[in-house]
Amino acid sequence: MQIRSALQQATQALASSSDSARLDAELLLCKVLAKHRSYLFTWPEQELNSEHYAEFHSLVNQRLQGTPVAYLLGYREFWGMELEVSAATLIPRPDTELIVQLALERLESYSAPKLLDLGTGTGAIALALAKERPDAEIIALDKSAEALAVAERNQLKLRLNNVRLMHSDWLSALDQASRFDLIISNPPYIAESDPHLEQGDLRFEPRLALSAGVDGLKDLSYLIQTAPPYLKDLGWLLLEHGYDQSLVVTQLLKNTGYTEIGCYQDLGGNDRVSLGRFPHTIV
Repeated sequence: MQIRSALQQATQALASSSDSARLDAELLLCKVLAKHRSYLFTWPEQELNSEHYAEFHSLVNQRLQGTPVAYLLGYREFWGMELEVSAATLIPRPDTELIVQLALERLESYSAPKLLDLGTGTGAIALALAKERPDAEIIALDKSAEALAVAERNQLKLRLNNVRLMHSDWLSALDQASRFDLIISNPPYIAESDPHLEQGDLRFEPRLALSAGVDGLKDLSYLIQTAPPYLKDLGWLLLEHGYDQSLVVTQLLKNTGYTEIGCYQDLGGNDRVSLGRFPHTIV
């Protein structure tokens, strides 16, 4: 079968289950052929051998069952980096680039800042910050050894040596004397009963990295309350959260003693990142 025909067939099959059927088909075939998309456009009449066609057919069937394209490809782009992903990690999303942008803005006046990324997963946030601020010293924590292994491979591939990866349940593995200019996290924030957990890509992503208690606020509340002792004087805490959680999160920040509190919207116009600054050093 020619590339042109294989893509047409796959696109038709995927149309009922994907909003990006043609792109999905092209990316999956590129994986099989180990080629760039330009190859598909340049050589549409090229015949697929039986091995390639069988592999492509298998990937398309997995996509029809709902498996995220990123998991089938084994990577996802984030902040201009190609990051390995696996079933042990969340798939980095464009909306999370907002928290990187906000962090970089707050670090503009800092020299050699110390940063902490909590629940690093693929390492997306920490590695993006490391890429933009090679002078920064960054610690990235995750309680999933499998996720940390993915983050380590991403770090090695990108040759970003200013990130130290650590196995930790939130802050538990840190030295109590550790202090940071900025702490950043994209923690689990979906309520346990939220129907979205049974829809789309979320069905395949690690539940522990998505869901946090009855109302989704368990980890957000914990981080807001436990971060101050690890922040330098006037250090920043930045948290990604659900579109409907900003009022609660900003109130928690205020109640805990943070100042300069703000909330920022993602690409879709939804409240997505709240932040605050802790005004005095905890001894």
